[in-house]
Amino acid sequence: MTGEKLGDIYRRLLDAFGPQRWWPGETPFEVAVGAVLTQNTNWGNVEKAIHNLKEANALCSLAMDRMSNERLAELVRPSGYFNVKAVRLKALVSFIVSGYQGNVTRMKDTGTAALREKLLAINGIGPETADSILLYALEKPVFVIDAYTKRILARHGIAPAMADYSRLQGLFHENLEPDVKLYNEFHALIVKTGKTFCRPRAPLCRACPLSDGANNFSSDGANRA
Repeated sequence: MTGEKLGDIYRRLLDAFGPQRWWPGETPFEVAVGAVLTQNTNWGNVEKAIHNLKEANALCSLAMDRMSNERLAELVRPSGYFNVKAVRLKALVSFIVSGYQGNVTRMKDTGTAALREKLLAINGIGPETADSILLYALEKPVFVIDAYTKRILARHGIAPAMADYSRLQGLFHENLEPDVKLYNEFHALIVKTGKTFCRPRAPLCRACPLSDGANNFSSDGANRA
């Protein structure tokens, strides 16, 4: 039943929005950096920080590894929490340089589960950031769970609102084929839906592609059922 519901959600969103072609980034390293920078901010701010890094010729692991925390923080300032993010980026870069000679693509040779554990051990890298790196930078079949996913699954009765990250991820892993392209597109469509319709307050349920007159929400976010 859960697999059917997820499949229905995916088909509806794909029909409504079309392919999203995520993640925006020219290289796996840029995608990995973006996964850290996007913490607690919107993508527009991340793009400004990425632009600064490119202008400074700093969007590569070796250059970033040699850079001072202060200089890196100044470059990523548009992304917010820039001092914290500079420390986190330096930790990630140190991991890539020391373990993979600064080449992100070499990380693909490490098994998914083992690599995920290594990423989670890095300062400031939580499950969502680690899984974004695994899926979007390294093309490993790991579904990314974020606030949009939690909200949509809860509002459509697929998972409890308080379900933890692991449980929600398990719903996708257990009911969908381990397909990188599918996971990529599905997560991107969920983000699109969350931003456009399934807002924390005043969700636009009537216009949402997932609306069918059942289990809908009123304008103040209360379940009608």
